[in-house]
Amino acid sequence: MSDERGWRGVLVVALWQVVASLCYYSAFPATDAFQTDFHLSGVEVGLVITTLTLGYTLMLFPAGALVDAYGDRPAMVAGLAGLTLGAFGVSLATSYATLLAAVFVLGAAYATAMPSTNVAVAERAPRGSYNLAVGIKQVGVTLGSALAAFVVAGLAAYALGWQLGFRVAAAAAAVVGVGFLVSYEGSDGTGSLSFPDVGALWGNRPLMALAAGGFFVGAGVFTTTGYAVPYLEADTTATAAVASVVLGVTQLTGSAGRIGAGALADRVRGTAAIASIRVLAAQSGLGAVTMAAIPFLAMPGAAVGFAVLGLGVLGVTGLYHGALVALAGEGESGAATAAGQTTLNCGGLVIPPAFGYLADTAGYAAGWDLLAVCIALGVGFALVAGRLAAAE
Repeated sequence: MSDERGWRGVLVVALWQVVASLCYYSAFPATDAFQTDFHLSGVEVGLVITTLTLGYTLMLFPAGALVDAYGDRPAMVAGLAGLTLGAFGVSLATSYATLLAAVFVLGAAYATAMPSTNVAVAERAPRGSYNLAVGIKQVGVTLGSALAAFVVAGLAAYALGWQLGFRVAAAAAAVVGVGFLVSYEGSDGTGSLSFPDVGALWGNRPLMALAAGGFFVGAGVFTTTGYAVPYLEADTTATAAVASVVLGVTQLTGSAGRIGAGALADRVRGTAAIASIRVLAAQSGLGAVTMAAIPFLAMPGAAVGFAVLGLGVLGVTGLYHGALVALAGEGESGAATAAGQTTLNCGGLVIPPAFGYLADTAGYAAGWDLLAVCIALGVGFALVAGRLAAAE
């Protein structure tokens, strides 16, 4: 693939993201099947998501260092190889312990995604369309997630087994990984492998404020996708098949939100970072209001509510990552992405088990209220980041 700027390069990177996310996010619609097959409590379901996210988080800075040193291609090829191994490993899990080990590998491999694809898109986005390009790339996340919902939960619903869904995802990653190994040129790095200089980011106050808000973004994204199917089955009239479709639609509206928000941010006055932050804050505000309303919605209203959550919660990550890269200094894209994704993942480490505990002890309504507060706090941090960026 040519390194020239253009939509073809952006779409190739988006394809990689679709397949990577298909593998990683297959764990989310499978939570109901995990709960049934391994006899898990709500907290134990949350710990599956926590372990997945822990693997992801621990490998983010090494992945960022790899991208900064050698460019995007090695990380993208190695990432798909690891995702193939992890997805296949999940399909072979025979106990809760082996399931946790396999999802840890899956998360660790997915850590290559954000540093590599953010750099790849920054190098290839057409001039004047950076936010839209990031949004299109980020659609790969929600499109892959939607495919995971339809493939994994769909196969489980039709008695073909959730394990087959993970094997389908592993096969897709293997095929696309070979394609990238053979034909993807990639961008250059510094040639020197070193740990990202996180200390240099501390002086970047807007970036630090936005990264702090990423904790609450992650809380919303990971918990919503992890508990959508169990909640819809437990507290509404939705069957397992209907709940998986609702999750898939939520991911699709998340894709629409990323594209629409990116296109809007490219037309908002101000720098790329400030424009992204302004639209992100408004979009997240919609998510916070909808999250608070979720416990009061019965089917089919609950399905509509989750579709709106796709727009207002899942749809913000494109602007989040775009703003991080735009705020980063020269040569700091990998470190900035790793820092921002780490805080986002920390939200995924802490909040899902807390949500599961509240669901077990006080009911799902208390869990959704917790998430609404988290998202509102994320809006606050984004607004602070925007004010700091405007003042510099």
